[in-house]
Amino acid sequence: MENRSHALIAGVFTVTLITLAVLLAIWLGRDKIQRVPYEIITRQAVSGLNLQAAVRYKGIKVGNVTDIDFDPAQPGQIILRLEVMPDTPVTAATFATLGYQGVTGIAFVQLDEDDKHPAAGRALSGSDGGITRIPMRPGALQNLEQRGMAILSQAEELTRRLNQLLAPENQQKLMRTVEMAGKAAEQWSQVPAQLEPGLKQLPVVLLQARNTLNGMEQLSAQATQLSGNLNNLTLQLQAKDGPLYRFSQTMDLLNQNLQGETLPRLNQLSQDARTSLRSVGQTADQLRERPQSLLFGNTTPLPGPGEPGFVPPANSQKP
Repeated sequence: MENRSHALIAGVFTVTLITLAVLLAIWLGRDKIQRVPYEIITRQAVSGLNLQAAVRYKGIKVGNVTDIDFDPAQPGQIILRLEVMPDTPVTAATFATLGYQGVTGIAFVQLDEDDKHPAAGRALSGSDGGITRIPMRPGALQNLEQRGMAILSQAEELTRRLNQLLAPENQQKLMRTVEMAGKAAEQWSQVPAQLEPGLKQLPVVLLQARNTLNGMEQLSAQATQLSGNLNNLTLQLQAKDGPLYRFSQTMDLLNQNLQGETLPRLNQLSQDARTSLRSVGQTADQLRERPQSLLFGNTTPLPGPGEPGFVPPANSQKP
């Protein structure tokens, strides 16, 4: 009976001691820091992300993921709820990405700042429930996956085009092209033999060209000399006492003589000739009217009215 009482006391003591130890551990390990809740809305896959996963700001752990759930208002959308330390500098330029630790594949939420964001330094807007939301961008793995899919699509397109290129009809065309290229190469190999006679004549042609250039240089020198002589002749002709000047003086003197002497004489001769022609005309008129005057001479004309000896005709008197 005594052994049973000792065993009961020892059992009660052990249970009490374990209970006190658990309570002490809970009391010592409880977190007294008041954390700030945030939400992340995303349509990306969150593979490897678990509850209580770490939340890091620029690599520093600042909180944990408290809930992962589907958005009942938007099918296919995931809501991540996290709690971070109040001194974490979360602004409107803060964005979240999904990172992975080493080779274990354990995911965590990485917070970072976009310095080029137009709203940098401003506070985040809250959701309908009053919890601030942080936008989520594709992480390195998601970008690699997307680019890998694009590369695979391009590789498939390249493979398809190669298959089209290597189709039987295209292979025949390619073989014909290769044959034509071989024939062209053979014909091209005969070109040097055909050019060899011309290359042998090339020194002679160059010599003739050099002689031609020398002749052109001499002709150019002679042309330059001729131009100089023409310039000298022009200067001599245009000189004050040159032939052109003397010719101009002679022409001026001849013009003066013509205007001062010759033209007045010609005018006087013209007037005399006109007077003579008038006299000849009058004489011809008299001979036409009185031809007898050529034998008997001119008769004295009868006196006219008012002249001495005028007698009026008889038939003109009144009865």
